This record gives sequence, structure tokens and C-alpha cells, in this order.
Amino acid sequence: MSQQNQWDSSIAFIFAMIGAAVGLGNIWRFSYVLYSNGGGSFFIPYLIAIAIMGIPFLILEYGVGFTFKESFSNIMKKINPKFEVIAWILVLFVFIVTIYYMVILSWDLVYLGSSFTFSWGTDAANYFVSTVGGSSNLSNASFLLIPTTIGVILLWIVLWFIAHRNVDKGIGKVSKILIPSLFVIMGFIIVYALTLPGAGIGINTLLTPDWSKLTDVNIWLAAFAQIIFSLSMGQAIALTYASYLPENSKLINNVLIVVASNSLFEICTAFGVFSILGYMSFTNGTPMVQLITEGTGLIFIVFPMIFNIMGPIGRIIAPLLFLAILFAGITSALGFLEPMLNTTAVKLGWSRKKTATVLSIIGCIFSLILTSGISSYLVGIIDSFVNEFGILILIGIQCIIFAWFYGVDKFMPALNGLSIIDVGKTWKFIIKYLLPLVLVVMWVVGIIQLFSTAKTFEIIVDLIIIVLVMAFAIVLTKVKPADE
Repeated sequence: MSQQNQWDSSIAFIFAMIGAAVGLGNIWRFSYVLYSNGGGSFFIPYLIAIAIMGIPFLILEYGVGFTFKESFSNIMKKINPKFEVIAWILVLFVFIVTIYYMVILSWDLVYLGSSFTFSWGTDAANYFVSTVGGSSNLSNASFLLIPTTIGVILLWIVLWFIAHRNVDKGIGKVSKILIPSLFVIMGFIIVYALTLPGAGIGINTLLTPDWSKLTDVNIWLAAFAQIIFSLSMGQAIALTYASYLPENSKLINNVLIVVASNSLFEICTAFGVFSILGYMSFTNGTPMVQLITEGTGLIFIVFPMIFNIMGPIGRIIAPLLFLAILFAGITSALGFLEPMLNTTAVKLGWSRKKTATVLSIIGCIFSLILTSGISSYLVGIIDSFVNEFGILILIGIQCIIFAWFYGVDKFMPALNGLSIIDVGKTWKFIIKYLLPLVLVVMWVVGIIQLFSTAKTFEIIVDLIIIVLVMAFAIVLTKVKPADE
């Protein structure tokens, strides 16, 4: 590992890891998942999922990265040369996440600009479809949504500017600025939201427990899925970032800080989101059930409607919210890009600047394809497939490789050296047996749901992704390493 690829302190690493974990899903997904999966009773499977999946697997990733201090493909290759292709498949899937993530960030950037004049008007849904995200009408694929296209280009330039620098001066420095700023902005929004008339209606709706749902296996699967994607588990981000850590780092301590920060952020944000929804319900008499939605519908349609009726304070809250989403998105996008950036640079012997430049150009081109009149439809298809088909099963495969083919005992010295708690038999049991089983079940359920409802166009997009990922993974595996 090149000495220049190293954090100057654990603080830079922690902020970068929090930045990678705290993303769009924490702001617009968790509140919906909590509400739709039993309300207050969902905290039981949620906390259990953190205890038996989130913390144990992040500990494993930190241990692997810190022990090997190599790129992901080199780690897999050292365990068994046949495993290198698995590494490339994973980092390519994560690179695809970066590509569509930048499109969603572009939507947010357009709304950030619109929030100063409320140019989305009185019909927020029409504004999103016609100007920013498009629709599922395939005939609209022939034209580009220009505001989104411009936003994508600008954001890829920003991402390149940060990523091409050494990790401490680029990602580390930016994370130290953006993450505290994100927490301050969201803290202000949440505190204000709690004071709004009708906030109690929203919070009661959010937290009212449905204890009967605890016997539904889908609720438990939802909790595990939330933890996986909320913490960006198994995507080689934590592993890559941990490989840049200096000696004498307290690995398990860092895991606990990152997990606690991530959970605290998404839980508090859920209170803020539902307080604002409760305000809308109280003010307009709109039933809560009509306001509650997930993802882009919540942020880009429902919230602008609410800002329209908030009066002068809406002119302050709206830009702050879209700015917070931008900060969360940029730090997460840097995390998604890093595994591909690091692995490619090491494999080809390129400088970090050259690798970041090439990947940014490639990524920007593919992102631009997703700014057509069916932008949101394409992003939704790719997001579901990459996460439910690709990344989920690859996390399970990593568990098996690190636990069975390499051996978790080899990571114990680094993990237990300086940390406040030690890992032992329970942790090894979870990594070797429990996690692979849970992940395989989740993958099977996800695949059945994904393909049972998929349309022909969606299946074609999925097949294109599989072919591209497999082809590039095989080619990159066969490329002779620069150091040979």
C-alpha cells in the first residue's frame, strides 16, 4: 500500500466512514421503512439486525482491510487467485451505484436551485416529471432533461476534484467539513420540525406499534435490508477505507462510533420527516396515509408541496434540506467510487489522479444516459437490481470467503489489540454461520420479488448490466498487474 494513501488520523477515517454510511437512504428511506413495518415495534428487529449483522460485518470489513492493507482485488487474489473476479464483480456493481447516485444528486441540485424561488410551482409532481426526473413512458427516452444533464456534469467535476487527490487531502478533508455541517443543518431542521403544529400527529403515526407484525418474516428481512444499505455494508468501502488506517488504530471502537452515528442520524431524521408530514396533515386536513411515501416522491414531490404552505420559514427550510441531501450524497458518492478507484489504480499501476480522471469520464457518460425523459424509471430499475441481485449475494460470498477460506481467527490480533471490547466465539459464529444464512434467504426472497413483477424492458436492462459487469470483471481479472 502506498504510504500516500493513508489517513492522518482516525478522525478523518471516522468522518469518511460516517459520510459513506449516512446518505440519501437515511433521509428519505428509513422513516418510510419504520412506518410501514410496524412503527415503534420495528425498533426490535432493527436493533437486533444492528447487533447480529451491522456491527459484526463491519468489524470483519475493518479487520480485513486493516490486516491486508491492499486493494480489494489483491486481497481476494491472495486468498485464492480464482476469487479475484469476485472482487471485480463487486467493485463494478458499486461503481454502477455511483453512476445512478450522481443522477439522484443532480435532481437534488436542481431542487436546491429551485428552492430559492420555489420554481416548482403549485404542481410539484408535474415539475418533477417534466423538468427533473421524467416518467416511465418509454417514448420519452429520446430526449434529455437538460437541468438534470447539466447537474450531472457539474457533480462529476466536483467528485473528480475531491477524489483525484490523496485520500487525506481529498476525501478526509471534505468529510471533516461536510459531515459536521450535515449534522448541524439536519439538527436545525429536526428541532424546528418538532415545534410545528401537528408534529405530534406525525410522530404518533410513525411510532404507533403494531406488535403483530413481529411474527411476519418480511419485517425482519426489511430490518436486515435497511442495515445493509444504510451502513453500505459489504461494498468494499469500509474495507478500502480501513486499509488506509495507520497502525495502532482502535478498529472496533471506530465501528461502534460509525454505527451509532448512522442510526442516531436516521432515527432523528425520521422524527423530523414525520413531524413535517404531520404539519401538512394538520394544516391542510390531508390524511397522513396520503402523504407518506418513500424516496423521490417524498423529497421531490411531497416536501415541495409542504414548503409551499409553510410561509417565510419554508424559504429557509427548503434550501437547507436540499443542501443537507447534497452534502450527504457527495460523501456517500465518494465512498461508492473509492473501491473501484483504489482497485483499478493498484491493478493498472496508474496514479490516483489518472484513475480518478478516467473513471469520472466513464461514470459521467453513463450518468448522462440516465438523464433522459425516463430518468427516474431507469434509476429505479438499476437501483433495485444492483442491490437486491448483485450486492446482496456478494456480501454473503465475502462472509464465506473470509470466514471459511481465509479464517476469521487471523483477523483477531488486529481487532482485539487496542479496542474497548474484544470479539470472540459469538462473533465468529455470526460471521461463519448466521450471516451467510440470513443473506442467502434475503437474496432468494428479493430475487423472487424482483423478477415476479419485472416487465420486459426492466429484464432487458438487468441483463445488460449482468453482461457488462461480467465482461469487464473477466477482462480486468485477466489484465497483467502493473507490478509483475
